[in-house]
Amino acid sequence: MSKLRSLFRAVALWGALVAASALLAFGLYRAQFPAALLVGPMLAAIAFGVGGAGIGVPRTAFMAAQALIGCLVAHAVTGSIVATLRADGLIIVAVVLVTVLAGGVVGWALTRLRVLPGTTAAWGSSPGGAAAMVAMSEQFGADPRLVAFMQYVRVVAVVLTASLVTRLLVSAPAAPSPSGAESVGALSTLATLAVAALGAAAALALRLPAGALIGPMILGAVLHATGLATMALPAPLLDLAYAGIGWYVGLRFTRETLGVTLRALPGILVATFAVILLCGGWAWALTHILAIDFLTAFLATSPGGLDSVAIIAVGTHADVSFVLAVQTLRLFVVLVTGPLLAKWITRAVPERSA
Repeated sequence: MSKLRSLFRAVALWGALVAASALLAFGLYRAQFPAALLVGPMLAAIAFGVGGAGIGVPRTAFMAAQALIGCLVAHAVTGSIVATLRADGLIIVAVVLVTVLAGGVVGWALTRLRVLPGTTAAWGSSPGGAAAMVAMSEQFGADPRLVAFMQYVRVVAVVLTASLVTRLLVSAPAAPSPSGAESVGALSTLATLAVAALGAAAALALRLPAGALIGPMILGAVLHATGLATMALPAPLLDLAYAGIGWYVGLRFTRETLGVTLRALPGILVATFAVILLCGGWAWALTHILAIDFLTAFLATSPGGLDSVAIIAVGTHADVSFVLAVQTLRLFVVLVTGPLLAKWITRAVPERSA
């Protein structure tokens, strides 16, 4: 009987979450807010998570959603990421390094000033690789709950900030989704689902960072660019993928985690928006160095959330190739340098403040 009651409660909560997500997404869509189908469910899920709903998106479902977004990106950018890296390689590397450095400076400052306890700020300020940072932080004396909270506050803040900037800069409604939803055939859908499954499986087997997203993106881009496969998905399936990512992030904000981190919230917000502002300033500088618009530069330098930024970029007039080239390279760089930078801050700050 208790299991039946728990099942009924979970079904009721999911029904309420879906309804709330649909209302928020519809309101944001009517307001021409970019990534409404991601942001709406995410905001609803945050409220449910903090309210103690006790439900969550399975890891496999989240990876499936990432794989579908990878296919969407593959359709939009095809093989042009490689050409972009070849043409603007040095600038892209500079953009990535500045973003990583911005996170390191903020982490060092917050650790030095003891705004956050212990070495948490050093790990929580890393602009990307949230899961890896959380997993490794505990081994070096940081509170993994606070690191997780800080990382996912950053993800939410980046999504909301990027969506707001896009809304302010793009007056016209976003172009239709490049998924080709109007004329999606059964064969194209099956081929795309096969690419999503095979690409994700191969990338995860190779232990690539964000493999569920990057694997289908790379495989799909090659096949789509060469004409061997047509990447296309029905709109409802893509909408579900957007919502799945929003729910996964939002439901991680539980009451217990929020209670532990409430006193550190001002410091977390300072760190998060300091990184975003530093990257925004670098984005403005990029518009004077390269022939790109501010929206493209802002999305490219946004500190984290590759899948979320991809969704926003694809639905706007930004240069998707440049944005995804920078974001993909940044993810790899952060996963390599993030732990090293955090370890350096952890060791350096106590010595200087002794």
